[in-house]
Amino acid sequence: MDIDILLILQSFREGAGGCLTDFLSKMTWYGEMNIVLIIMGLIYWCVCKDIGTYLLMGWSGNRIVNGVLKVSVCAYRPWIRDARIVPDETALKTATGYSFPSGHSMNGASLFGGMAIRRELTRGLRVLLWMMLFFVAFSRNFLGVHTPQDTIVGSVSGVLVMFLTGKLLKWLESHPEKEVLIAATGILIAIVSAIYSAYKPYPVDYDAAGNLLVDGLKMANDTFKAVGWMGAFFAGWLLEKRFVGFTTTGISMQQRFYRLMGGMMGYYAVTLIINSLVKKTVTGFTATVITCFIQMFYIVFVFPYIIKLFNKAK
Repeated sequence: MDIDILLILQSFREGAGGCLTDFLSKMTWYGEMNIVLIIMGLIYWCVCKDIGTYLLMGWSGNRIVNGVLKVSVCAYRPWIRDARIVPDETALKTATGYSFPSGHSMNGASLFGGMAIRRELTRGLRVLLWMMLFFVAFSRNFLGVHTPQDTIVGSVSGVLVMFLTGKLLKWLESHPEKEVLIAATGILIAIVSAIYSAYKPYPVDYDAAGNLLVDGLKMANDTFKAVGWMGAFFAGWLLEKRFVGFTTTGISMQQRFYRLMGGMMGYYAVTLIINSLVKKTVTGFTATVITCFIQMFYIVFVFPYIIKLFNKAK
C-alpha cells in the first residue's frame, strides 16, 4: 500500500508541471541535518539559550534514535523496493542511509514539532510550526524518497523525543547535581551506538545482474554523524555550564547581531576549513564522527566561550 501511495503522488508530480514540486523541494530543505543544526545554533547563541539547549539536546537524541532504528530495521529505499518509483533528482541527493524512519521528518519534528509543543508560544505560531512539520514530512513522500510509514513514524517519534527532552530538562532544574550523570549517559549511548552500528550484520542482497543492492556500512554513515553530534553536545553542554555560563538574557539587538554574524563565520570556518583538513588526514567513519563532533562542540561550547572572552575584554 505504501508503494501504491507513492505511485499516485508520483503520477500527480509528473503531471502537475513542477509547481508543487518546487514548493515541496523548498520545504524538504528545512529538514536537512545541517540546516536544522545551524538554525538551532542561532537560537542558542542569539535568541534564548534555554530553548536552544532544549532543541540541540532533543535533536541530538533524535539523530541517535533515527540512526539506530535505520541500521536495525535496514529498510530499503522505495526505488530499490520497486523500480516503478522514480524519485525527484534533487531530493535523491539528500536521501542518504536506509529508509525507515525518515531523518528529515525527525529533524523537522525536532525543530518545528519541538517548538510547537511549548505552551508559552502563541496558538497561531504553534499552528504554523505544525504546518511546517507536515510539509517537511509530506515533501519526502511527494518527492518519492520515503514511504508514508517512514515519515509518520519519524514525525511521531521525533516529537516524542522532544517531549521527553523537555521533561528531562525540567527535572534537571530541581536536580542540578545529576547533570554529570546525564552527560555521561548521553556520551555512553553515543559510544554504544557507534559500536553497535559498526559491528552488527547487514543484509546482503543482489540485483539480477549480481550487483550489491545496498552497502550496509555505507548506509550507517548518518548514524556515525549522530554519534559525533550527540557526544559533542553532552560534553560541550556540561563544560559550558561549568566553565562558561554565557547568557542571552538582557542583551541588545546589536549584540545579538554580532553573535549571529560571528557565530556563522566561525561555523563555516570550522565546517569548510578545519573539517576539510580532518578529512584529509582521517578516513572512514572515524572522520565522520570527528567532524560532526567538532561542529556541535563549536556550537555548544567553543563559540559561547568566545562570547565570554569578548565580554570580558570590553
